[in-house]
Amino acid sequence: MASTYRQPGVVLTDRMFTVPLDHERPDGEQIEVFGREVVSTGHGGGERPWLLYLEGGPGNAARRFVGREAWLERALKDYRVLLMDQRGTGRSTPANRQTLPLRGGPREQADYLALFRADSIVKDAELIRQNLTGGTPWTVLGQSFGGFCVTHYLSSAPEGLSAALVTGGLPSLDAHADDVYRAAYPRIARKVAAHYARYPQDVDRVRRIAEHLAEHRPVLNGGYRLTVEAFQSLGIALGTGSGSHTLHYLLENAFARTPTGLQLSDAFQEAAQAALSYAAHPLYAVLHESVYAQDHRPTGWAAERVRTEFPQFDAARALADDAPVLFTGESVHPWSFTCDPSLAPLRETAELLAQRTDWTPLYDAGQLARNEVPVAAAVYHDDMYVDTAHSLRTAHAIKGLRTWVTDEFEHDGVRQGPVLDRLLALVRGDA
Repeated sequence: MASTYRQPGVVLTDRMFTVPLDHERPDGEQIEVFGREVVSTGHGGGERPWLLYLEGGPGNAARRFVGREAWLERALKDYRVLLMDQRGTGRSTPANRQTLPLRGGPREQADYLALFRADSIVKDAELIRQNLTGGTPWTVLGQSFGGFCVTHYLSSAPEGLSAALVTGGLPSLDAHADDVYRAAYPRIARKVAAHYARYPQDVDRVRRIAEHLAEHRPVLNGGYRLTVEAFQSLGIALGTGSGSHTLHYLLENAFARTPTGLQLSDAFQEAAQAALSYAAHPLYAVLHESVYAQDHRPTGWAAERVRTEFPQFDAARALADDAPVLFTGESVHPWSFTCDPSLAPLRETAELLAQRTDWTPLYDAGQLARNEVPVAAAVYHDDMYVDTAHSLRTAHAIKGLRTWVTDEFEHDGVRQGPVLDRLLALVRGDA
């Protein structure tokens, strides 16, 4: 049953779709996938073509816009938009510490979640497309991990696409997770250096916080165990347009002077836990490295293993050497499942996924080389989340893809600038 309502400038229709849990067994267990249709009040949906939006992640629900925010303003001039909560997220059948025990133990949970990658997401989208458009191809916009999904879409079901748009999300077609993180740590170091150049006072602040954490090993008011390594992971913000500023303001009020000495302030604890907790999107942590798995090799906590190759990220060593403590970035580690109370019940499940080897290929290089779908991709120069060199190699491997490489925006550029307008011009041959 669809429900329709209004916000300023838009009409929203909430829709629920039933899809197979395992598309290889279409008559088996079914789950629900939620989609929110958005049309302009000025023009209505009418006969306008559909644009499907695939959010970044993995494990993030589609963004909850109010009115015509960000790229919606441009999209609604030409399209009726479907914001899809990828399986397991948002209002789709949930997968988290509360619901996964319904599947059984860690082994059953891991087998269940192995069906939540880009291949299943694209198959969900294809069933939804048939429902909404009657078989007419649609345009798909993929942000970050959503771009990984678009690349799989082009590989497996190009007949469903009239055009494909990617922002900050062209994946390597064949890199192992080790290769991904081996390329990532130098980029992260550059982002940290840029942050410290912008806010040199943060060098001392970060050292003081790290020293305090190493000595006291605090548990935050919300139950999060803030280790030094967990604190370093706040650097994930440095890959976004305003992230450096947000991180700076978080650090400036870290301590409160109390009768028993300096303690982490309540304000800092609240902000740090909000930034670090996976309670609202646990699949991001549980499935994170599996988005790179496709060659029958386990990911095996690649980010943790590869980090040892970059000793400059060792906080204890930095403190001993009176060197700056470096933040890290978009990575998930085994300790994430002991620090974060929302992840702790999923620790064994995550371990089983990390050791899994029966991953199927996600991309078909031959099909991509024969591609006939108009494709445009924004590749952000020195993107902290997705390696630029990997993206450009993939861009060259997809026939007809037009690339816009820019340093005007960070990874979240589609939310902050006229990125969609540029991509539409490229895919239509107007630029």
